[in-house]
Amino acid sequence: KYIIHPSEILSGGPPKDGIPSIDNPLFNSVQEANEWLNDDDLILGLNHNGVVKAYPHRILNWHEIVNDKVGKDLVLITYCPLCRTGIAFNPVVNGKQVEFGTSGKLFNSELVMYDRLTDSYWPQTLGKAVIGPATGQVLEKIPLDTVEWGNWKKTHPDTLVLSKKTGKLRNYDSSPYEYFQTSDEVGFGLTFTDTRLKPKVIVYGIALNDKAKAYSEDVVNSVKLINDEL
Repeated sequence: KYIIHPSEILSGGPPKDGIPSIDNPLFNSVQEANEWLNDDDLILGLNHNGVVKAYPHRILNWHEIVNDKVGKDLVLITYCPLCRTGIAFNPVVNGKQVEFGTSGKLFNSELVMYDRLTDSYWPQTLGKAVIGPATGQVLEKIPLDTVEWGNWKKTHPDTLVLSKKTGKLRNYDSSPYEYFQTSDEVGFGLTFTDTRLKPKVIVYGIALNDKAKAYSEDVVNSVKLINDEL
């Protein structure tokens, strides 16, 4: 079963789980995190069911997926370093909450996840299974913010922060994607062409009732506030 033809899913280099997900995350206090996080470091900020957590890009660059819990419920935290998108999901497949991992594959140069129940493929920004037994199922998104650490901790002084103690030997003070993120290279192929913006321009996007708009970061930074309709 598939929605996207398997030939459009490309190898990113690492094998399945070659980029290891974090399945038993540990967390620091703000005071502990301040010892290694800078105020201008980007984090993914979660405020869900009264639980507040921060997931630094520094760590997610090396792992991309965190299978976490809020209370008794699983929460799927995902980050794609190639397209720099951070999205959280309620990871329900076939009516069960399950863990996800990295497939080692890419679609339109973005992270393709797999679920550890049916082994189906899920491109991150779609949040939909496109190959495998779960094809057509869609994950419910959970609000997640991309914020500078200094601003997040001011707003949420009691936040928990994902620890560098992941059980994996990685240099969380460097990024393996530093060159890629500052270059114009896409690297892993796109299935579409659109010349209105360069492929790697950062945009703020909104999707509602099958309609979508994107606002480039340069425009947002310039005007600060946009009143629009969709």
